[in-house]
Amino acid sequence: MDDAGERMRDFWDDRAREDAFHFVDPRETFGQPDEERFWRRGAQEVDALLELLDLTLLKSDHVLELGCGLGRLTRVLAQRAQHVTAIDVSPEMLMLAQDHNDGLYNVEWVLGDGETLAGVEDASVDVVISHSVFTHIPSPKVQLGYVTEFGRVLKPGGWAAFTLSTDPGAHKAKPPAAPPAGSSRRGFLRALVGQAPTGKDQPEWVGSWVPLDALGATATQAGLFLERIEGSSTRRTLVRALRED
Repeated sequence: MDDAGERMRDFWDDRAREDAFHFVDPRETFGQPDEERFWRRGAQEVDALLELLDLTLLKSDHVLELGCGLGRLTRVLAQRAQHVTAIDVSPEMLMLAQDHNDGLYNVEWVLGDGETLAGVEDASVDVVISHSVFTHIPSPKVQLGYVTEFGRVLKPGGWAAFTLSTDPGAHKAKPPAAPPAGSSRRGFLRALVGQAPTGKDQPEWVGSWVPLDALGATATQAGLFLERIEGSSTRRTLVRALRED
């Protein structure tokens, strides 16, 4: 793991300790997650992703999920597929995921290196899913590297469904935090005492975008055919890719 991978690991370990539920799903109130709603939304996210991309999971599928976090989607995927390999860069997130999903006996929890799918054999999975993960990766090169890895690990005829940002304006780095005036100052002070989230001005949260032409060129080199793209030029671009024979 290089320095960038270590920084991502450290960042997400810190967020897991701070409030894993909020940072996996920022719609959850910081420090006061509604866990029932959190897990329910996971099922809704899987349904929406598959519906928008016109995809179906088979009970016989071996699924690889990149960026599993707390296992919000993993729990649903495990109910619908034969086996799930759930990968995350953060050991803290993986520990919490296993604690919250200890009954998922068809899931293998794997610590990733933040850049590759090392350890996953060539042409060994039927499906790859990665949702709201690429948008937080600071390097477009790393994102495209994962697309290349998708092509490597997918079986011929297998498919990948993933989200990424194709909006350059959505990843503006915020200035360094400083005590502002008024109500914002109160928010700053709350963060200092752990009553508000931190880290959202860091590259590992701000993330980066990927040009569609670069995505297309990388997919072609990886043996992937981009069958469908929804929401181009937005922070939430959905991609369906087929591993060609």
